[in-house]
Amino acid sequence: MNAIEHYLAPTGLAQALAALAAPGGSLVLAGGTDLMPQSRAGRVRAAGTLLNIRRIQGLDAITLDTGALVLGSLATIGQLQVHPLVREHAPILCEAADHFASQQIRNSATLGGNLCNASPAGDMLPALLALDARLELASLGQNGAVVTRRVAIDGFFTGPGRTQRQPNELLTAVHVPLAASGQLSRFYKAGTRPALDISTIAIAFAAQRDSAGRLHGVRLALGAVAPTPLRARRAEALLEGKALDAALAEAAARAAADEAQPIDDVRASAWYRKELLHNVTLRMLTDAIQH
Repeated sequence: MNAIEHYLAPTGLAQALAALAAPGGSLVLAGGTDLMPQSRAGRVRAAGTLLNIRRIQGLDAITLDTGALVLGSLATIGQLQVHPLVREHAPILCEAADHFASQQIRNSATLGGNLCNASPAGDMLPALLALDARLELASLGQNGAVVTRRVAIDGFFTGPGRTQRQPNELLTAVHVPLAASGQLSRFYKAGTRPALDISTIAIAFAAQRDSAGRLHGVRLALGAVAPTPLRARRAEALLEGKALDAALAEAAARAAADEAQPIDDVRASAWYRKELLHNVTLRMLTDAIQH
């Protein structure tokens, strides 16, 4: 970060957005748990200003609003882990947060940072994909007023480290639709250790189950097995509208593994990731059958 000439720590959103729109660009600092290692590794783009957004008021709030759980982008992973509204309406996020690094890092790392870093192995990303989250992005309009737009998380990630967020935009909130009672959800992360490790694979499953045991609104999201987090759509289609049994669970697990596009790296081979994905998906669906 040797090119940094200015440091700003605004308390208002409009101030931060004005800095983003200024010539020379700004490097956004939230929790810093991704930015600092990346800067030491020389992977941070040059920018004239380091923009610390942690003091912007209200962006760490977790609230309910018009049928959605609204998570401020500056809410920390530690907040998500224990917040009563998250536990009640999106317990899968608590599960994902529980596997996120160490408690010290959870207390600093922000939800918005995890999303905008756009790592294929980002821990919170599959869980939010499974919940059909929508992301709120803010920028300054021509009259200087703050304007926002919302985009679906499905499609937000365009490649490793790349998203639909424009350089003049900040991610301000994540809107998670409130599920009807009886939602099934599961999260699983595989790595060398349960936490404090980058995912070898991550899987998030969510669905509604009716009185006849049939699944509806099925979402099966995968992390660390493709250039971006993805939904296993063929597996979802197999499960949609059907009651789970052992044969269906096996077919869906195999379909999910076939949809993955993993690579060989220092954590695992592509073959191992596919086998692990099949076995863990089957275990998750079998657990759903039994409960």
